[in-house]
Amino acid sequence: MSTMLYKETLALNTKATGREMAMRYRQRRCVSVQRKMLAQALVIVASLGLSLVAWCEKAPQLFEQNPALLLGAAWYPEQWPETRWETDLTLMEQAHMHVVRVGEFAWSSLEPSEGVYSFDWLERAIRQAEKHHIAVVIGTPTDAPPAWLTSKYPETLRTDSAGHVAEHGGRRQFNYANPHYRQLSAAIAGQLAQHFGHDANVIGWQIGNEFTDESFDGETRQQFQQWLQRRYGSLDALNRAWLTAYWSQTYDRWEEIPLPASGGNPGLLLDHRRFVTDTWRGFEQVQIDAIRKLSDKRQFVTTNLGGLGWSDNFDHYAINEPLDIASWDDYVGQGHLKADRNALVHDFVRGWKRKNFWVMETQPAYVNWALVNNALDPGETRMVAWQAIGHGADAVLYWQWSSALNGQEQYHGAIAGPDGGPLPVYDEIKQEGEEFDLAAQVLAGTTPVAQVALLHSYDSRWAIDFQPHNHNYDQLEVLLAYYLPLRKAGLTVDVVEGKAPLSAYKVLFAPSLNVISGANAAELKKYVEQGGHLFFGPRSGMKDEHNALNPQRQPGPLVEALGGRVEQYYALDKDVPVGGVLGTGIANIWAEQLSNSNREDEVLLRYGSSNGWLDGKTAMMTRRLGKGRITYLGALLDPTLMSAVMRWALKDAGVEAEFVNVPESVEVCRREDAHHRVFILMNHGAEAVDVPLPAAMHNVLDKNLIVDHVSLKSQGVAVLSQQRK
Repeated sequence: MSTMLYKETLALNTKATGREMAMRYRQRRCVSVQRKMLAQALVIVASLGLSLVAWCEKAPQLFEQNPALLLGAAWYPEQWPETRWETDLTLMEQAHMHVVRVGEFAWSSLEPSEGVYSFDWLERAIRQAEKHHIAVVIGTPTDAPPAWLTSKYPETLRTDSAGHVAEHGGRRQFNYANPHYRQLSAAIAGQLAQHFGHDANVIGWQIGNEFTDESFDGETRQQFQQWLQRRYGSLDALNRAWLTAYWSQTYDRWEEIPLPASGGNPGLLLDHRRFVTDTWRGFEQVQIDAIRKLSDKRQFVTTNLGGLGWSDNFDHYAINEPLDIASWDDYVGQGHLKADRNALVHDFVRGWKRKNFWVMETQPAYVNWALVNNALDPGETRMVAWQAIGHGADAVLYWQWSSALNGQEQYHGAIAGPDGGPLPVYDEIKQEGEEFDLAAQVLAGTTPVAQVALLHSYDSRWAIDFQPHNHNYDQLEVLLAYYLPLRKAGLTVDVVEGKAPLSAYKVLFAPSLNVISGANAAELKKYVEQGGHLFFGPRSGMKDEHNALNPQRQPGPLVEALGGRVEQYYALDKDVPVGGVLGTGIANIWAEQLSNSNREDEVLLRYGSSNGWLDGKTAMMTRRLGKGRITYLGALLDPTLMSAVMRWALKDAGVEAEFVNVPESVEVCRREDAHHRVFILMNHGAEAVDVPLPAAMHNVLDKNLIVDHVSLKSQGVAVLSQQRK
């Protein structure tokens, strides 16, 4: 909602009817907001606990240019005659869309030949979008270089791990490390920023599109060797870190070091992933610099990370560090929404910058790249969007607006058909738009706030993936084993890296924190001594920062703090019984034999009779340290026993949830600010359910009525607002 609306509202007599407010706003409309929303405005003000005057004073900061919740789509005006644009934008406006992303695949249309720029069509498209109150995010077109570029400069083409050079006709055929390609990328980004960097209707920039594939050409190998030289300073230091005496791998010249594509020395493999991260960040940075030098500060810069968010080609935390907001592409693919897994990835994305994010792409009903490209059920597309909002998204954009007449993604889901008319999913997305506008005020300025966090490390993920030791050791599933009991307990969960501020968390769970450096260990110990509960999962502290085994055994530099260590680890080929004061159950996939050297240690779980090595040995131990506690669980447990373990950890730390006795199929998300809390409830089940509320709340999507319970049909959503006491 616009600043203009709020100023008009302030000028109105407070007894003005909703109809009068709506009629005035209709005459001076800045964004597409349903008229019935205005009739509820005064009631919504009350739900925020603000007077009308206070609300109007707050509003300009919250809604300077756009609503707090943005709905939109990827739009490709260059692929259509201009006579089609008006049809597209009219339908978008009617669906309450606020933003489009443009340009990220349009390099050949923006620069048809080297140094010859054609921005007039994009200027006209932005102006036409502005007429319909739709803001624009411009993507730099560097994911799909034009044919003139790769033909004239073949050195910019990517080489795969088998030595094959990519050809034109797809995308991502570029070499992310090539200096000339970076120069050309910076040039087109700078030209776009010079033209649109002060355009009032351009609110942000997206760098490239879904960074994915690295290159294995000779020049990139030289860059890797130079990167290693800067990192280690000498070959002696590198040889010591990688222990290259093993298998006579000792290097005498930097030029001897290979560019690994698969297996190899663990230290070499880990450093290559770090090099890939730094190289993508450099590719990103030259475009960021070109844009920021010529654009308004109000225009944000982001990049949309694909691979369903969980990909580990590079360190997502590092890639997001120089950006203003994080964004990712949230796709279901084959089948239907796996709500728990998708929720975890949303929280993971929020942790990249530890603040709200955007979903830059999501599917309108179906995709074209799965084995079976089924459509989501009616209501499920809307559910996916609301789940994103619940976990901290401030914008949801669909890929794509309309079906392309040709090209590799003709069959991909869309909102409008090739004839320009709406497809069946349009009405569902329009409903989302109406609801986003209704909920924008109460969600403005709110974010999820957590008392507990999962600690995630790309170094640890890479180290385990290089040497899983059991092919069933799936790190996302391990995270989910910790995440699900926390979510079922009604808690908000952050997923953060070790460099994040940790003191706000009462419990910090560290599943599979395989790599722990001395510096990292010191910070974790400080967290415990100051009152936190550090809870390790299996494989923690096995490696140092060079991917070498820690000589202290697990958990490495924190053995003394724990007062015990892992004597041996076992990849399991059959279940092992586990029991103790927290209950009984089984361990599978992985188990570690713990021993304690400190009388203060408390053994909570032991293994039963199994493989002989583990019989009667400690599976879980804990110890008070300073004002806090450190715990080590050395096994992957069945869900029932794992839930009992997590309940113990939460109770010990004094963590309590707001919602209790929630039906199994209902997901509860909470966003809050200093003044109020907003709960988003979603029913992922097939049957309707009734949810009792812990206190009376305003039902934002249902006439803002004050309710003490809500009924949710299958795929049902409720947005509830409550003033802080």
